[in-house]
Amino acid sequence: MTGPLFPQGGPNMGQPAPRYEGRAKVTGEARYPSDVRLPRTAHACLHLSRIGRGTIRGFDLTAARAVHGVIDILTHETVGDAIRQTPAIYQGGYTSDSLLPLGSAEIAHWGQPIAMVVAETYEAAREAAQRIVVTTAPHPSPAVDINAPGAETRALEPMMVQAGDFDAAYAAGPIRIDARYTTPAQHQNPMELFATQCVWEGDRLTVHEPSQYVNSVKFGLAEQLGVPADNIRVISTHVGGAFGAKGFLTQRTALVAIAARRLGRPVKLVATREQGFTVSGYRAETRQHVQLAATRDGRLTALRHEGWELTSRADTVAMGGASMTTRLYACPNILGRVNTVAADRSTPGFMRAPGEVPYGFALETALDELADRLGMDPVELRRVNDTQTEPVGGLPYTSRSLMRCFDVAAATFGWSGRSPRPGSMREGDWLIGWGCASAYYPAQAGNSAARVRLTADGTAHVASAGHELGQGMTTMMAQVAAEELGVPLERVTVSLGDSDLPPAVVNGGSAGTASVASAIMIACDAIRARLGVPRDAPYAALRAAVAASGLAFVEELGEARAHGRSPESLPDMYRGRALPLGGVELPDRVQFAMGAQFVELRIHRWTREIRVRRAVGAFAAGRIINPRTSHSQLLGGMIWGIGSALHEHTDIDQRNAAYTNANLADYLVPVHADISEIQAILVSEEDRLVNQAGVKGVGEIGVVGVAAAISNAVFHATGRRLRDLPIKLEHLL
Repeated sequence: MTGPLFPQGGPNMGQPAPRYEGRAKVTGEARYPSDVRLPRTAHACLHLSRIGRGTIRGFDLTAARAVHGVIDILTHETVGDAIRQTPAIYQGGYTSDSLLPLGSAEIAHWGQPIAMVVAETYEAAREAAQRIVVTTAPHPSPAVDINAPGAETRALEPMMVQAGDFDAAYAAGPIRIDARYTTPAQHQNPMELFATQCVWEGDRLTVHEPSQYVNSVKFGLAEQLGVPADNIRVISTHVGGAFGAKGFLTQRTALVAIAARRLGRPVKLVATREQGFTVSGYRAETRQHVQLAATRDGRLTALRHEGWELTSRADTVAMGGASMTTRLYACPNILGRVNTVAADRSTPGFMRAPGEVPYGFALETALDELADRLGMDPVELRRVNDTQTEPVGGLPYTSRSLMRCFDVAAATFGWSGRSPRPGSMREGDWLIGWGCASAYYPAQAGNSAARVRLTADGTAHVASAGHELGQGMTTMMAQVAAEELGVPLERVTVSLGDSDLPPAVVNGGSAGTASVASAIMIACDAIRARLGVPRDAPYAALRAAVAASGLAFVEELGEARAHGRSPESLPDMYRGRALPLGGVELPDRVQFAMGAQFVELRIHRWTREIRVRRAVGAFAAGRIINPRTSHSQLLGGMIWGIGSALHEHTDIDQRNAAYTNANLADYLVPVHADISEIQAILVSEEDRLVNQAGVKGVGEIGVVGVAAAISNAVFHATGRRLRDLPIKLEHLL
């Protein structure tokens, strides 16, 4: 990788401060939930279903109980009704799916937890779990994937988008594209495994668990266990990667809490890498159909985008990306539709840029097909169809810098040197392909609170139940408080990741910074107002005002209400219901971060080996509080996009829907040898409408559009159009 390690900032950007928690992480001082050492801890291990669908006839636990150190074995027969049913997040609840943990003898999918062993050591628990014998009555032909017989298609009318008369406009279109695309199941695979530790002190429960939303765990677990939410505390100070997989309460937590209560001692569960493939969500496979019609000068006259997404029998879950792709470009006649296909699989969920990655791949590849059909530069095709108002409802964008991003990225990439004819650029035995695509992500925010304290000695402390997932939340919180109060950054301390702190939005949807930063700003404004110190007054004046007050400290709580949320929604924030809102969901406007992705591929003439030689992305995302951490997020997203296009694919056994590559040896992700030159450019943008902080978020936009840019580059290099991910060399032989 070449180029600067990080940008030094620019207009509407803060300072590139080093990570607040960086030293603690690289020295091993940082403690993750599974690192917490509690006295007399017992260890748990899950036993998962090994059939695709069916019924448990009985357990033989004799060999398992004979393992030295085994204390308890939980099954549906022993748990009984100790865990109550609670709705999934998709139904207004807290859990990631609606399957009741050890709730019955019914098996819904391969990998479903059907027993849990608790022992004195992890080794004993795992050995005993492997010795459990389960007699089952398997379903003869479970529906294993989106194309399987027996899978049930369900149209989602609320996710239908329509403007004008698509059918008539498409039929009359001089130039038309009609193409189908597929994307595979993919799993997040964060480095930190899924872990839970529970300890009861009387009727009070403390949970140590890596989480993107500690209050979802707190309030959902309270419902499941039938205990007051005030009796539960969830702590998640550091999270070793999440990407949507740790967004909401999963089945495992209640089981560990029940076991800890039964034993009267702490219980710790660390799911294996393989178990992680089914105890949490994943990116569902999709089928998509895109139809475009355009005039001969490239103006879109009709656009249809329909998607089919896999879901479980229990939950109707869809990311619904067509609601966004249909609003990206000017077009008078639009039809967007989303369907789910229910199969015998675990419930999918959120995975970085959940709807934008698969749906963006299809639309942006189709646009490249249209550009080729027109003989038009793909960048200019997007310029012709750029718009400052979304085409379905005519709502204005709060800001839109798509073409600025394309111009900056194209100039840096050297796009003007592209030879447009497929297969015309070569270096020896290597075919050279250049491709581009738009990146986009809805700018969202959620209700959040933060408490800021300014002490008489001039130090500040900021606290919120936000989450440090490795994206730089801790650093951001310190920087915003420092900037708003004028306090030196090194004199600011931070607390986060604890349900006892002021509640914050789920840290997903690139909404964390926008939401928590706004709350911190409100709290800082309240401190200045209380002390009678104007915003432009220096740090010394603020410190003097605290001393003159005779108080040891001044503390204020800031509550930020996201645009589009009613005043009545603020109490919901204190009940674990603070979800992001934005993008196309607002009644009066549309708000998106925008970007442009460019890649150069080398494809060997004979072997068809594919190499990404370089990638350039430019992104406009409102205020950038820390260019260093934002740049890191964008680079990571672009690398993930390369993996999404060329490597990642969860392989499914067609007999029983088992995942056959549920490990990091066979589930392929990019390694150093796959990554050459990658450059992420922060394009300055100011948006005073999007939220109080002016932040759009960068956590997810970096991955969007990369797969399409690679697909388009493959076509440019070879003349072969590939519409199915991942792209493999055998597809080009």
